[in-house]
Amino acid sequence: MTPALRSLLDAMLHAAWLVEPDRLEVAAANPAAAALLGRPVEALVGQPVRTLAGTPEDLCYWDEAAGGSTADLLSDTFVTHADGRAVPVTRRIAPVQVDGWRGWLVSLHDRAAQQASERALEVARAELAATLESTDDGLLVTDLAGRIRHCNHRFAELWGLPLDLLERRDDRAVMDWMRRSVADPGPYLRRLAAIEEATLMQASDQIVLHSGTVLERISRPQCSGGRPIGRVHSFRDITERVAAQRRIEQLSHHDLLTGLPNRGLLSDRLERAVAQSQRDGTPFALLLLNLDRFNQINETFGHAVADRVLVEVAERLQGCVRQIDTIARLGGDEFVLLAHRSDAAGAEAAARRVMDALQRPFAVDGLTFTVTGSIGIAMHPGDGAALDPLLGHADAAMREVKQSGRNAWRFGSLHAAVPERQLRTRMRLDHAMRQALAQQRFRLHYQPQVELASGAVVGAEALIRWRDPELGEVPPGQFIPVAEESGFIVAIGDWVLRQAVTQAALWHARGRPLRIAVNVSALQFRQSGFVDGVAATLRAAGLAPQWLELELTESILIQDAEDTLARLQALARLGVHLSVDDFGTGYSSLGYLKRLPIGRLKIDRSFVCDLPDDAADAGIVSAIIDLARALKLQVIAEGVETEAQRRFLSQAGCDQFQGFLYAPALDVRSFETLLESPDQPQRVVPLRRQRP
Repeated sequence: MTPALRSLLDAMLHAAWLVEPDRLEVAAANPAAAALLGRPVEALVGQPVRTLAGTPEDLCYWDEAAGGSTADLLSDTFVTHADGRAVPVTRRIAPVQVDGWRGWLVSLHDRAAQQASERALEVARAELAATLESTDDGLLVTDLAGRIRHCNHRFAELWGLPLDLLERRDDRAVMDWMRRSVADPGPYLRRLAAIEEATLMQASDQIVLHSGTVLERISRPQCSGGRPIGRVHSFRDITERVAAQRRIEQLSHHDLLTGLPNRGLLSDRLERAVAQSQRDGTPFALLLLNLDRFNQINETFGHAVADRVLVEVAERLQGCVRQIDTIARLGGDEFVLLAHRSDAAGAEAAARRVMDALQRPFAVDGLTFTVTGSIGIAMHPGDGAALDPLLGHADAAMREVKQSGRNAWRFGSLHAAVPERQLRTRMRLDHAMRQALAQQRFRLHYQPQVELASGAVVGAEALIRWRDPELGEVPPGQFIPVAEESGFIVAIGDWVLRQAVTQAALWHARGRPLRIAVNVSALQFRQSGFVDGVAATLRAAGLAPQWLELELTESILIQDAEDTLARLQALARLGVHLSVDDFGTGYSSLGYLKRLPIGRLKIDRSFVCDLPDDAADAGIVSAIIDLARALKLQVIAEGVETEAQRRFLSQAGCDQFQGFLYAPALDVRSFETLLESPDQPQRVVPLRRQRP
């Protein structure tokens, strides 16, 4: 081995050895070769070369070399370490001739570290790919030029990309597919261009596809070494979330049953209408519709049918208004029409269209019936510039329609509507009423009912009285209308009935059997459990039903004739007496009156006060008494204050009277003192049984 060859081997960084050509044995090796193979240099020298690299390729090469071949060989192969493991190397064999020595130089580059690094990189790539595929988000990675570097299957699924399109790796075709999939390509492309231009911008937006799918796109820059190298776009399907948000928004601004705008949305639109009116000077109208006697539908057919009627009413209203107008539901059976750019004539036309829409019969589950409505109209700017005052005027006008017979419309105005001070007074009175019932501030007075023939007290009418610590003595004529309007009259009426029946039972137990007359309001009478409530009250007090008389006005009797007749017959079967209060002030049909199980008529005080001088009143009273005789009913007159009035009634054939001539309404003690007076006839007048 020449010094030059030794220097050559020692200078090489990689493992190397020289092969002697005749015996194909290792002639010399460097320390790097010893380290690679795990053997000392001395052990390598003299080793047959076939034992160091025994792959078929190597064996074939050395066979050819023995035959005189001098070709080079460069390839990846393995060598065997002293511990038996295979070491991957890049091996090169080349013939050499130095200083007269001729043979082969075998050099080897250890690839173990490189191969391990490649395996680790491959594992990392596989794990990254698995991670990207396991996410619910679609991922698209692009370089700074917009070329696609990576995308996962979720991305292709969200965009509906065909697999063959992805396999072709045609970036332009993929981008074109995405553009064609977007419902509105213009804004999509402009937004994408802005994102790509600003390489460091983070962006989030929503993309709506033709399929209806809504995608949320979040774009972030991809950086390496602190410098942007591309962009990562993540796509998420938020269709259900957007639908839920829209549903929540719909519910917060719309009526759940009908889908119409609710009060909140109506208020917003009215504010815009006011602003527009102030700009161009055009008025607008607000129409408040309340369905007439809608409670009857609830009671007769049930809430399910009533809800279907409300839905159909909403549909009809939407079909009869202009596109610029708004129909809203405030709740219950109240609807509001906001008629933009409408003067009084336009408001009337809108009201007429609403009435026409309601005139068509409603048909539900084979049932056919008619629903009417009462409409109050408020005008801007005359009646206000906000929802509450406009609704206040419309509500006042609507109530006037109700009182005038319903199924019509009427305009409200600053003069016709209830003043705000009066509204506040009503609210205060309503609150005080409720407190009074809870704190037992109501009391009952009793006005004697006297037989004209004998002068004996045969009964008493229970009349409610109220003294408030702040308001003082509040007349019934002041608080009863407020109670009827708010519905609190039902609670008051139930209290009056219980108190009066309990007091009558006490008098009966003390040997003073008197018939107690109790007034019944229309709302109280319409309650579904009214008849059962009367029976329960009588049982609780231990009073026989024939000692109770219920006074009903003509207005109660003429509403819902068949239902009223059924309730009256149930009360008659119970044994309770019935009378018609304020007779002559209503519009009762004599044919209908004949069918009712009533026992007597009460002549209204308005016909009594001018007796006997007013010929018209005298004629009316005489006619009522004659009618009662024909129907075999008793007659009692109220409001009798003079002896002349009493004398006329007696001569006309009236049975009984009540009024200041005998006594006003008295508290219990005063009433009992009156009964104990020595001048009071001591007899009980038998009660005439009412007609079945």
